[in-house]
Amino acid sequence: MVGNPPANPVASEGHPKGLYLLFTAEMWERMSYYGMRALLVLYMTKSVEQGGFGWSKAEALSIYGWYTSLVYLTPVFGGYLADRFIGQKRAVLLGGVLMMLGHFLMAAPGQAAFFAALALLVIGNGFFKPNISTQVGQLYGPDDSRRDRAFTIFYMGINTGALLAPYVCGTLGEKVGFHYGFASAGVGMLLGLPVLPLRGD
Repeated sequence: MVGNPPANPVASEGHPKGLYLLFTAEMWERMSYYGMRALLVLYMTKSVEQGGFGWSKAEALSIYGWYTSLVYLTPVFGGYLADRFIGQKRAVLLGGVLMMLGHFLMAAPGQAAFFAALALLVIGNGFFKPNISTQVGQLYGPDDSRRDRAFTIFYMGINTGALLAPYVCGTLGEKVGFHYGFASAGVGMLLGLPVLPLRGD
């Protein structure tokens, strides 16, 4: 019938702006995450004179193992809290802020700051990681053919961030000092926050 809109009027159009904002936020978050993680064991095992804690390799790997395990566990709770109480967009913003603070706190000296930083990173990741992916899916209707392509673009942001991490955080951490490497991870997360689409939920 003349005048009836097609079943999926936006399928032939480009992707919404929100996808590229989420791409950018995820790229910087992955840069900060992989950059910090690459330095973590080295930082714990280097001697105090070299800017580390001087712990044994076994101690460092135990802490690293607990950290990475919790990073994969906490998104279950972050996703639940976002769905039930605070919404995906607020959860992503909260997670990003917590991770940014955690990275900057890693740049502070002392074991108390170190463990507090890891706690912030774990909790922040729990809010950020599951909910930013959910937001990508929410940009499209259930029958929108662009959805699969959108996730491909989004995952390119992950790969780009992972590629940047060793060149930025790793180089600063090894050539200048661990605290500079950790601080650069915080800067990366800070750069990702302003592009988050925050209106609506």
